[in-house]
Parts: sequence; C-alpha cells; structure tokens
Amino acid sequence: MNRQVNAIAGRMSLRAPQREALELLDRLTEIIDFKKAGDAALALRIIQGEFPTIQDFEREFPSLCFALATGVGKTRLMGAFITYLHQVHGHRNFFVMAPNLTIYNKLIADFTPNTRKYVFQGISDFAINPPLVVMGDNYEHPQSVNDIFGGVRINVFNISKLNSEVRGGKNPRIKRLHEVLGQSYFEYLANQPDLVLLMDESHRYRASAGVKAINDLKPVLGLELTATPFVESSKGPVPFKNVIQDYPLARAMADGFVKEPAVVTRENFSTVGMQPDEIERIKLEDGIRVHEATKVELETYARSTDNRIVKPFVLVIARDTTHAAELLKRIESPDFFEGRYLGRVIQVDSSKTGAEEDEMIQRLLAVESPEEKTEIVIHVNMLKEGWDVTNLYTIVPLRAANARTLIEQSIGRGLRLPYGKRTGVKPVDQLNIIAHDRFQEIVDEANSGKSIIRMEKVILTDEDLHRKTETVVSTSTLETLVTGTSVSTPSGWIGSDSVPLFKTENERKAASLVLDVAQGFSTRPDLAPNVAALSSPAMRERITLAVQERYAPAQTEMEGIIEKPDIAAIVEKTLEAMKNQTIDMPRIVVLPRGEVKAGYHEFRLNLTSVHYPNPSNTLVLQTLRTGERSTLTADASGVEEVRLQDYLVRELVDYDDISYEDQADLLYDLSTQVVEHLRSYLANETEVKNVLICHAAQIGQLVHSQMREHAWEKATEYETKVTCGFMALKKSAYTVAKGDALDFRAPPVDKSNMSKYLFGGFKKSLYPYAKFDSDAERRLAVILDREALKWLRPVADQFHIRYGLDSRNYQPDFVAETDEAIYMLEPKAKNELDDVVVLEKAKAAKLYCQQASAYNAAHGGKPWKYLLIPHDAIMDNMTIKGLEGMYG
Repeated sequence: MNRQVNAIAGRMSLRAPQREALELLDRLTEIIDFKKAGDAALALRIIQGEFPTIQDFEREFPSLCFALATGVGKTRLMGAFITYLHQVHGHRNFFVMAPNLTIYNKLIADFTPNTRKYVFQGISDFAINPPLVVMGDNYEHPQSVNDIFGGVRINVFNISKLNSEVRGGKNPRIKRLHEVLGQSYFEYLANQPDLVLLMDESHRYRASAGVKAINDLKPVLGLELTATPFVESSKGPVPFKNVIQDYPLARAMADGFVKEPAVVTRENFSTVGMQPDEIERIKLEDGIRVHEATKVELETYARSTDNRIVKPFVLVIARDTTHAAELLKRIESPDFFEGRYLGRVIQVDSSKTGAEEDEMIQRLLAVESPEEKTEIVIHVNMLKEGWDVTNLYTIVPLRAANARTLIEQSIGRGLRLPYGKRTGVKPVDQLNIIAHDRFQEIVDEANSGKSIIRMEKVILTDEDLHRKTETVVSTSTLETLVTGTSVSTPSGWIGSDSVPLFKTENERKAASLVLDVAQGFSTRPDLAPNVAALSSPAMRERITLAVQERYAPAQTEMEGIIEKPDIAAIVEKTLEAMKNQTIDMPRIVVLPRGEVKAGYHEFRLNLTSVHYPNPSNTLVLQTLRTGERSTLTADASGVEEVRLQDYLVRELVDYDDISYEDQADLLYDLSTQVVEHLRSYLANETEVKNVLICHAAQIGQLVHSQMREHAWEKATEYETKVTCGFMALKKSAYTVAKGDALDFRAPPVDKSNMSKYLFGGFKKSLYPYAKFDSDAERRLAVILDREALKWLRPVADQFHIRYGLDSRNYQPDFVAETDEAIYMLEPKAKNELDDVVVLEKAKAAKLYCQQASAYNAAHGGKPWKYLLIPHDAIMDNMTIKGLEGMYG
C-alpha cells in the first residue's frame, strides 16, 4: 500500500471505512491510468477483473460509487480523496457537485480554511497554500483562473441551479463566454487534463439534465458518495451498478460510529378510542419530557468528563405548513409546559420568505451552539441531506408515513454523535423516536429481515413521564473550603455545612492559586512525596514565592487602598486544609523490565456453535474489502495440506500475538480438537477437509478469541515508578430527580433501583454527594463515615490501576483512611466473588496496595490494604477492623 495513504489517513484521523475507501482509490489508480479521453470500456473491463461487483460506470467516463452510511463522514472522505490525488498523482482541478443549496453552502464552508469543520485540517501542504474554492458566485472573477501559486482548485456547484438553467434546452450560465478566458468557464474546465468530478449525495440527481450537461466536461474520473446507492422508480429502488464500497448503516451502528436509534412509547398505551389530536398531544408532550431528561443526562456527562456541554434539541415532523404553524403556536403558548418554550422554537418550511427565511436559516445553522436558544425545530420536508448536526436527540413524527420511511429517512438527521464516537453512556449515545401510535409497527419492521437497522425499545412508565431531573456537580470539600465555590445542591436538599476558610474575594483568589501551585507539585514526588511534605519550611517558602509572582489585584482595585492579602498566612492555612481533606493516593506505573514473555495456557475449546455443513463442490470466495471473487473446488484446493490440522494452523499463525515457534504444540492441540469435532458430525474425511478449506478463517477467529481468554504474560522483573505522590480530587456530576436526593443513613424504599438516588449528609467524606450501586455500598458508607478519619468514593479516572490483558482501568468503590492504614474497599455480591473479572481487579488492586505501602513506608506514610467484601457481610454493627480481620 502507498505509504502516503497511511500518512493521509493518520493526519486526517480517518475512520476505518474512510481509510478503506482511500485504499480502494489507491488500488484503482494502480491498475488504471486515469487520463483525458481514455478508453472507458477498457477501464471498466480492467476494474471488473478485480472488482466484479462493478457492472457499469453509468457515465461516459469512469465513475465509481462509495456508499457510506450517514454520519460516517463523506465530506471528510472527499477531502481525503482530493488530498491523495493531489499529493500522489499531482491533480489540481476538482469539480464538486452538490444536490441543493443547503449542501452547496455546507461544502463551501467545509472546504474553506479556519471554519469549524474544515476538511483539510492536519494537511500541512494546504496550511501553506490552501485550495482555491471556486463557486457559482465567483467563477467569473479573474482570480478564479489566475492562480499564480499553482495550487489546488476546487469548483463547487449546485446541481439544482444547473437543472433550472438548462430547462428548455438552454445552455447553463457556466457555458457562456468568459471575458478573461476568451472561452466559457465550462470549456476551460473541460480542457484541464486532470479534472476529477466528485458527486455528493449522488442518488439525488443521477439522471438530471444538469448532470447530463456536466458529462461534457469529460473528467478523467468520477467519485460518487451517497448513503443510499439506489434511485427510486415506479417499480421500487434501482441499485447503482458502480458501487465499489458499501458500508451500510447497520455496519456503522455495529462499529459505533453513529447513535443507537430507539423507538419510544408509554407503558400500556393504546390508541383505541382516541382522537388523532389527543394522540398528537401526548406524543408531543412525551417527546418534550424525554428531551428534558436527555438534556440533564448530557450536562451530567459533560461535567463528569470535562467535555463540552451539548445542548440537545427536538425535531417535530409536521404534516404540512399549516400544521407546522399550528404546532408552533401550541408549543409557544403559556399552556404548554408553563410557556417554557416561548422563543425556543423555529418553524422550517417553504412558508418563510424574505427576512423571516433569513432568520430561520441563521437559527437553524446555529442550532448546535449551546448559546443558541432553539430547543425545538418543526419541519415539513426541508431537512434532508446536508443538514449535519450532532445534537438532535429526540424526533416526534406527526406526519403519516410507513414504518420503513420513519426508520430509514426520518432518523438520518439525528444519527451523528456529538463527541465523534460512542461514550458508553446510553442517553448520550441514543436517538429517541416518539412513536406511541406506530410503536409495534416500527418494532416489527426493524426486526424484519428487510430493515437496515435494529431499534432499541423504550417504554416510559408514569414515573418516567413525571420525573424531573437535574444535574448536580459534586466538588470536593477541599475545593469548596479553599476557593469558596458554591456547592451545587439538589432540589429539596439542605446543602453542605462547609464554611469557606477565607472571607474576602482577594483571599479566596490567593487561596485558589495556592491550591493550584501545591497540587502542581503532585507530579514531583522527589520534592513532594505526599501532601504533608508540602508543609515543610522549604516547600512552604517555594509555594509562597510562586503565588506572590502569579497574584495580581483585580483591575478595579487601587494599589494602596485595597489591602493585599497575607500570602504566607493563606499558604499555611490552605496546606493545612489539604492535609485534612486529602488522602495520599500515589499514582503508580508498573513497567516490565528485561525480557517479557507471553503465551497461552492449555484448555478445551468450546465448539458448540461450530456446525458447518459440507459445502458444495464449487466454492465461491469473495473478499469483503475489495469485492474480489474467485472459485474453488472443495476437493482440489490450490494449497494441499499434509494434515487436516494444517488448514487451521496456517490461519492462526497470521495473528500478530501468536508465535508458531513458541506455541506450535498448543496450536496443533487446538486444531486437533476442531478436526475431531468436525469428524463427530460429518460423514467422512473429505467433508471435514471441505469445511476446513471453506471456513478456516471463521473457525480460526473463534479459536483465537478463546485463546485470548487463556493468555498469560510475565516479565523477568518489573520496575515500579511513582509519577505522582498524591492526586488532586476530580469533580464529578450526577443526574438526580426531585425527591431522589436522600440522607445516606436511611435506606431508600426502592432498593432495587439504587443507582437513581443521590446520597448526602456525610461528615467525613471528601465529597458532599455520592451514588451507590447497591444498598451494601450505602451501608459500607455508613460504617466508613462513622469510623474513618476520611473517605471517598473515587470518581472516574481518579485511579489508573490496569488489569487484564486488555489493560482496562479499575476504579475501586471506596478508599478510606484510619489512624493506622489506608483501605481500598470493594463490596461485591456474594455470587460474584469468584468471577474472573472480579479476581483480575482484585489482583491488580492488591499489587497497587503493595507498591503504595512500600512507597509510603519510605516517606513516613501509612500502609495500604485491600478488602474484597461479600455484600451480605456488610452490616451497621461491623467495624473496619472487623471487616479487615475477615476479608483482608
């Protein structure tokens, strides 16, 4: 593969399907010399030799379609195509077709430097000499053709405008005389020897008059991009004949590139006897309730992970413009959710003209911005391809449509992910379609073999519908004491008893600097092995000097009138608070030193799912990436193996983590198990051989996945490195409904749904609030708050304790400090104590405790101890020492 393909893919951060498309283009340019007036028929025959799925170019020039699902990134891929063709093959002239004004404007923005979604971000060539974007409004300007730097020229044109210009057999304006050129701009482009045509959303204009006019450009190559590689006809969809890559929505969903769509209804909901207006009202109101809950979940996630806050919005699909206007009036009325959405709704349809249309478009384009107030968009039929937003989370379809249309068309605008990838948090990764009246029909369609996707099912209970949630930020008690940060308080909660240490704004400003400087020394264990070391005279003086240098009075203060705070005194007071409100949790990295060995334990394969029938004599093999097809006679393989086991062994040794020299015995043992299994149900050795020839790759994948479960790794010796002597406490955020914020000392009524409650009222916790996954965790918190000096429930990424072969990160449930030790505590259901993952986590945690104990012993600290505690042993009458005696 061309090294520049890898370089471009890396610099542009291409996803796997985008990279695959670029590899396909690279291969095409290897086998075909795309040049002006080339032999299209010959090119087709050559391409068919390697890509037999290509039946016809469907153009007068070589043209190939890359079918990528919505949300995968077709515009980014266009940028990669242009970059590749310019850097590798010297192409300078590109003609980009847009199907409508919306996509036309979007493409111009995306090809323009310093815009939010600039497609050439990361390409150094274009940072120095960016491509010249020529469009329908400026191609007649002399600069469009007088490019003195010899750079790339990207011509972006709107096919719908060309279609209107060629009505009645007229020539489009682009074919009229250009005074500077002495010929038409069209003729100028047609004479370029390297012109490449890129067609965005090509299914929208395949047979249009504008495209037929463009054929006269005679580009050397056409590259089509679409999510729907077919055109509708009276007899149904007609597939494209030139698809070289097909990456459908189902694969994009499976690979996690788009949101998971979910169809939503009410529990026990029936439309029998209900009027259409009543059904519409219920769907609309429930859509808003889902939206409000989603809005809180998104804020909670953002604050918990230090990500930008995403403002979600609702898309309401109206029947017609009259219906849209009625919906706007209803949603903005005082009777609809107390008038909460007045001024937060836009109606997007053809009824808007002039200034109203301009305002509508501006608000629509800004709907992703958290500062833009729009939360509901009502549309009829204007929002199709090209409206790329990532914050659409709720769709309320109020227009009659069959289930397939609702699934495959309506959800397309809401599939893009705001953070570019799935987060693992369901509300952040899910698109909700409110479909009370069509619920079963949509579920049945989604589960049928005809559907391109599967749909989640969400059934709202009365509690869900009336549950109003909010985001509560849990800032450490230390930060609240030192900086005076107000504590985020759940509705109905009394709040924290913490009283800030400093009274004036200047003192708090200085104290914040002290905390920042002091915590900065956490990465210098040679200077500050623990928090106590910060209070040594030398470190106190160092911190004081650093704060004095950084402290500056506010601009409104007048020197000599406002008294400067006593920095030294504030340093001493802040460091004392750090000692009282921090547990020394060193960050420890374990690095292998010397020779690292790895291998696999012997084991018995689970082959219950393997039951391949004897294949027919003639086998057809087609590679997934290239579509290359070949035939194979089952009893006359091109590579005849001596032993049946060899067919599988040759597959296994291709995996990077398997060494034939080191694991040959195991590989043959496992392959023998497979052969014996096939012999147990197949008629003879020939049939076993046929199955191995045909299915060795799939069987090898199954065997390899099971081998990983029995892998081991060890080094001659390990080196422990402490990168932080102590760790600053991170913020966290929680979603909670009114009435679900409770005092931790009393169990909730509904113990089966513990994770919905937020608990507070702690005296010794380093955070004011916490959530628990079980009542056993709540009871353990009661014990810790009674007996420990201080304790915490670590938030995400507080610890970096790696476990398992995949080096996943383990966060313990509790850390507590007593007079004698620091404890890492993990309560678990009794039936999970022997679980493989639980044991792997425990092994990693014990290793951390050993290393942390050794580190603390060298610096006058306390030992660390790990306790894995069965849930039924945690009772209010237990003590920490008692639990240690039984489970330490």
